[in-house]
Amino acid sequence: MWFVRNPLWSYLIIVNVYLFVLMFVDKQRAVQHKWRIPESQLLILGIIGGGLGGLLAQRLFHHKTRKVYFTVCFLIGIVVLFTLIYFFKGM
Repeated sequence: MWFVRNPLWSYLIIVNVYLFVLMFVDKQRAVQHKWRIPESQLLILGIIGGGLGGLLAQRLFHHKTRKVYFTVCFLIGIVVLFTLIYFFKGM
């Protein structure tokens, strides 16, 4: 398992899957008018490398699509993701 040996891949997979799941849960809670996940938590996870999972969840669940700063943060997160991959590709 290549991603277990490389901590960077493990990190990127975990943060993207985690943000994807959080976006799904937040969407469900929004529909049910329940307590929501703080936007700051979603944005921070997007910026620190979870942008791909956030952007995918945003499109799939139609969640936070009107808030441009979410899309911007997720795009920044994708740049961070590819930058990390580029600089640590030899690991």
